[in-house]
Amino acid sequence: MAVFRNRRLLSTNSNRKDNYLKAEEAEIPDVKLPSAEKLLVLGGNGFVGTHICREALERGLTVSSLSRSGRPSLQDSWADNVVWHQGDLLSPDSMKHALTGVNSVISCVGGFGSNSHMYKINGTANINAVRAAVEQGVKRFVYISAADFGLINYILRGYYAGKRATEKELTTKLPYGGVILRPGFIHGTRRVGQMKLPLSIIGAPLEMILQHAKLLTQIPLIGSLFIPPVGVTSVAKVAVTAATDSAFPPGIVDVYSILQHSQRKST
Repeated sequence: MAVFRNRRLLSTNSNRKDNYLKAEEAEIPDVKLPSAEKLLVLGGNGFVGTHICREALERGLTVSSLSRSGRPSLQDSWADNVVWHQGDLLSPDSMKHALTGVNSVISCVGGFGSNSHMYKINGTANINAVRAAVEQGVKRFVYISAADFGLINYILRGYYAGKRATEKELTTKLPYGGVILRPGFIHGTRRVGQMKLPLSIIGAPLEMILQHAKLLTQIPLIGSLFIPPVGVTSVAKVAVTAATDSAFPPGIVDVYSILQHSQRKST
């Protein structure tokens, strides 16, 4: 009888201990700890760049940005959590300080103008960034490029020549860690001075329709007009995933793949 009581006592104590441990586990809050992953966004104060910075912060990353103007005039609270560097990619030495301790880089740098200017901004500046990042030991580099648009490629030949030159440099220097996103028209709310342009009014409906009409892009001469737009939040989500997930495959990611990846749950 005494043995039974002892066993019962031991069982009771064990149950109490298990219940205590379960209660302790239940009380642990689900808190996202700061990540040791450090991301540098080139052109982080622009339309696409600001969305990338916000996406990265939401995932708990340490985020910094480098651009010619430095911190933007945004009053949003999230901007206080980004380290804003000022520098010029056409002067590679001016970006070395921003690369200290960085694990991955996303470049949104690009622009329009004369063909020589477009090549310089979309090509030379980004090529400098790729080389500087590799020299500093960065293992993953994501470049926001652009989809081919047929005749438009010729009209904006400096723009596209610069983009493709950067792509070539990236795949050469980082064959296993370079990712190239090629979206078409990127829609969202774009700020121009104090104005907000709701580009999604046109972009979102077209995206819904054209993402299921891939065959139309094969039509000679006009096929590129049917490339679906993509939301800026989708581009940001895929860019951050590509920069931080070593399992994300290197190489070119077209607009259809961007849409597919954006629908997957972020980790």
